[in-house]
Amino acid sequence: MLKVSTAPYMAFNFNYLALTIFLVGLLSFGLGILLAKKGGKAAKWFSYMMGSNGVWAICYAFELANNQLDQILKIINLEYLGIATVPLFWFLFCIHFSDKENLIKSNWSKALLIGMPVITLLMVWTNPWHYLHYKDYSLEKIDNIYLISLQPGFYYHFFTIYFYSFLAFGCFLLYLKMKRADKIFRRQNLSVIIAAIIPWLVNMAYLSGLRPYKYLDLTPFAFSLTSVLIFFSIYRFKLFNIVPIAREKVLELMSDGFLVINQNLILVDFNKAARPYLPEALEDKWVGASVFDLFPNQPLFLQHLKAQIPGKIELICETKAEFKYIEADLIFLNENKIYTDFCLVQIQNLTEHIKEANQIKAQSEELKRLNDLKDSIFSIIAHDLRGPFVNLSEVLKMVANDDISIAEFKALAPSLSKDIIYTTDLLENILHWSRSQLKGFGIKKEYFNLRNLILDEINYHSPSAALKKIKIYHDVFPNAIVYADLIMIQIVIRNLLNNAIKFCEEGGEIQINSHFNGTDAVLVYVSDNGRGMDKTHLNKLFKQQNFTSRGTNNEKGTGLGLMICKEFMEQNNGSIKVKSELGIGSTFILTIPVSEY
Repeated sequence: MLKVSTAPYMAFNFNYLALTIFLVGLLSFGLGILLAKKGGKAAKWFSYMMGSNGVWAICYAFELANNQLDQILKIINLEYLGIATVPLFWFLFCIHFSDKENLIKSNWSKALLIGMPVITLLMVWTNPWHYLHYKDYSLEKIDNIYLISLQPGFYYHFFTIYFYSFLAFGCFLLYLKMKRADKIFRRQNLSVIIAAIIPWLVNMAYLSGLRPYKYLDLTPFAFSLTSVLIFFSIYRFKLFNIVPIAREKVLELMSDGFLVINQNLILVDFNKAARPYLPEALEDKWVGASVFDLFPNQPLFLQHLKAQIPGKIELICETKAEFKYIEADLIFLNENKIYTDFCLVQIQNLTEHIKEANQIKAQSEELKRLNDLKDSIFSIIAHDLRGPFVNLSEVLKMVANDDISIAEFKALAPSLSKDIIYTTDLLENILHWSRSQLKGFGIKKEYFNLRNLILDEINYHSPSAALKKIKIYHDVFPNAIVYADLIMIQIVIRNLLNNAIKFCEEGGEIQINSHFNGTDAVLVYVSDNGRGMDKTHLNKLFKQQNFTSRGTNNEKGTGLGLMICKEFMEQNNGSIKVKSELGIGSTFILTIPVSEY
């Protein structure tokens, strides 16, 4: 093994190579300190890498300025403080710059990251005891410059693999980040990748024997060049500023969409929230596409963009699932350093707000309707319902006090009977309506025979029809099975027959017919040849307007029953319609489902 001569002190002769690499190292170290002040994890780790490279370069400068082998070996030991940590800091920079911190969360990965530089330093500093890092070394003078010739050992090759692996994996992470970045930011990431490849290529040339002065290692120069290039990329492209790293953190988390449109009305950038408003057919061409192609059905929006009119515009955007109501806020910026002018468009989805507003409006209208109906029902209870009971009470008092004779009482009986029948029907309808308004009111749908139900109702109304000599005909086919709530349909039929009898003249006719409407429903027609209705009354028929109406024999009515009929039919997925002509008669048409589906 080569014996190493010693000298009492270190003497340095700074040739042009040593001076150059020394200045480059100082620059790298200084820029690293400057960059560290910018904060942020990615910037911090890159500044550490620049510091390590500065240590490497400065120590290499002293190595080139020395002519004593033992002193050069001591300098190499210091040199490895930078060499061993450069790949670590580069890797950590790439991890944080690419938002892949999850790769180094485990304790094993942290131990491996810290362990390799420590092991490398120990192997270099103890090399004279095992020669695993350098097998041999010698000093050679070339053009008045002393250069050390190193023969790599086993661990040197192992460290080289580690060095290249970390460099390659870091570049791969940068490539993935560039690939998923928007086009406008890709050159920023590309500049980092290109700069990172430079020392890789230079070191490969060194290992393959392509070296100036036979032994000169240009890798520290290359890493310094990389550091300078990336440093200026930081300031040129604001690599660690709000664009693009914080842009991805802030804009992508925003619920509002953002579009950046240049002076030629070309889309140059957008965030994730803006994607639903862009045409899916042009997805691969969104960036670089004209707004006229992206928003062809929004003339007002395009007009404001073209004329550079700032402000908010409400638009209706058709998507795959639904129509969306959106608000586009146009902000024009004309004094920047990148473009002559450009427009920032903030897109806010108003669909839910409009739906909620419409829902609140509908609920308000429904509440007003129910309040009006409540007032009307209280009015009925206060007048129409109270009146018959007061009359009956007074007559009974008169009978009890012998104020009227039996003959006089019999004369009043028909009128009292009508009042009691009217009051009973009214109470029944109010009860049915009240039940239908309860939230917990259940609808019990089932299959039942419609013809049997109609026959039962005809029999029920036969006595009242006979009093007015009204004939009721029916033509409902046997086994007409429908699917609905039997009680509700019974109430509807009962109300319609009751009204038909009430508004028919003496000797009138009522006809009940039915037939299938295709395969999904049965149509039931309840017709009479009574007095009929004009258009004014038809428009009020199913609403809470004008409750009071009297029959041909002065029978009282409220109109409440028809409103209940409408609600019950709708709750059973059916409908009720009416056709009527004044003086000719009316026909009510019911649509009743025949199956559950």
